[in-house]
Amino acid sequence: MEFNLLAIIVAAISALVVGAVWYNPKVFGTAWMQAAEMTEEKMKGANMGKIFGLALLFAFFLAFALQILTIHQTGAISMVGGDVENALPSFHAFMDDYGTAFRTFKHGVLHGVIAGIFIALPILGTNALFERKSGKYILINSGYWIVTLALMGGIICAWQ
Repeated sequence: MEFNLLAIIVAAISALVVGAVWYNPKVFGTAWMQAAEMTEEKMKGANMGKIFGLALLFAFFLAFALQILTIHQTGAISMVGGDVENALPSFHAFMDDYGTAFRTFKHGVLHGVIAGIFIALPILGTNALFERKSGKYILINSGYWIVTLALMGGIICAWQ
C-alpha cells in the first residue's frame, strides 16, 4: 500500500465543497456569522484567493493524515520499516489475506467521525473558550469538521 495522491486530492477538495454548503446562509452561514462576530464588511475585505488556497492546502494535510488513521494496513507496513519489497514472506502472506480488510467508505467515515470528535472538537473548543466564543460557535465549526472528516475518511479509505 502506498499513499494515494488522487484520493488525498479529492478528499481535500471535498472539504471545500462541504464548507460551501455548511457555511451557506441557508444552512449555518448566518448563524456562524453571528456566532463568529463576522460582518459582511469584514468578509468583503478578505483575500479570497489566499483564504481558499490555504484552506485547500490545510485540507490536503488533513487528508494525508487521515490516510494513516483510516487505513489500518499502514500499521503493518510500518512494522517492516516501510520497506515492503524486502519484507519477510509472512508479511506478504498477511497483506495478501488482509491487505484490503476494512477498506470501505463506511469504515473511513467511522474513523473520520472519531477524528472529528476526539481531535477537531477539542482543539476548536479549547480555542473558542479562550476566545470567549459561544457554544453555538463551537457546535457549528466542530460540526463542520466532524462531517468533513467523515467524508474525507470515507473517500480515502474506500479508494483503492
